[in-house]
Amino acid sequence: MIRTQAWRSALRADPLDWLLEPSHAAVRHLALRDLCDEPETASAVRRACAQAMRTRPIAPILDALSPEGWWLDGRVPYDAKGAKYRGWFWPLMFLEQMGADPRDRRVRRACRYAIDRGQAPGGGFGWSHADSGVPHCLNGNMLRAFIWFGFLDDERVRRAVAWEASAITGEGHERWYPGATSGPGFACGINGGLPCGWGAAKAVHGLAAIPPRRRTRAVRDGLAAGSEFLLSVDPATGGYPAASRISAHWFRLGFPSGYVADALEVGQALADLGKAKDPRLAGVVDLVLGKQGADGRWRNERSYKGRLWTSVDTPGRQSKWVTLRAVRFLRAALG
Repeated sequence: MIRTQAWRSALRADPLDWLLEPSHAAVRHLALRDLCDEPETASAVRRACAQAMRTRPIAPILDALSPEGWWLDGRVPYDAKGAKYRGWFWPLMFLEQMGADPRDRRVRRACRYAIDRGQAPGGGFGWSHADSGVPHCLNGNMLRAFIWFGFLDDERVRRAVAWEASAITGEGHERWYPGATSGPGFACGINGGLPCGWGAAKAVHGLAAIPPRRRTRAVRDGLAAGSEFLLSVDPATGGYPAASRISAHWFRLGFPSGYVADALEVGQALADLGKAKDPRLAGVVDLVLGKQGADGRWRNERSYKGRLWTSVDTPGRQSKWVTLRAVRFLRAALG
């Protein structure tokens, strides 16, 4: 059962029973673990996880995996045949967000294929096999996936961790590329060379997946710099440097998450670092609470309709996935 109750008084209604319905095993699995404090070894959690691997949305993604370990095109990790969200990097980051079982042979095969063939010479994972194609957002997403799936001890993943930490602080980076990461402090060529809030959210979220005792000094420095950057403005405003106007995506809560970040992901990343109660996140708390319906549920405001290997939510409708994201953060922020 949930041990922490105070946050529930802030909700318009309690969505927990809805999230725990057996009909959606993937959400039930994560809700049992993250909201009910059940360990992964608990029988109810194990049953939900096993059922999740056999049903949507996880099963159709894994059904599309090739015997070799790639999706759609074994040569292109990012934008295969013009279907960006089906190339072999994307399903891995989505499967991590869905809580796919790290022990599954297909998942491990896909991770090995991506690690073997998707790394740039400098250590990062990007949309091409060149260092010029490695942005903070994609490398951060892939780090989080590889760490969740149990590959932190792989030397190549550790190189990607080192790349990310040094790309944030500038320590040890000898060359920058205008097409992607163009300088320290989350500067990004895609954002006109300015620091990118999306990239910062993904990078911090990725490095935060490393257990505290496993974080090197470089990682700790990167996380400290990243946290301060994310909190240098009110994340609820999305007021980070931008080459054009602030993206509306900052204010649209969705699932799953690719290179686009929303204000809630900033809150999630900082919550993973134990910073959920920082008063500078009050605006994110208000934003998230303001989007809750009278029934206690949140809607999916981001549409990937027709672009993923399987449908996840009906755009604009109530979403168990977004509700789970929101409640996880509110629980950490409000206690």
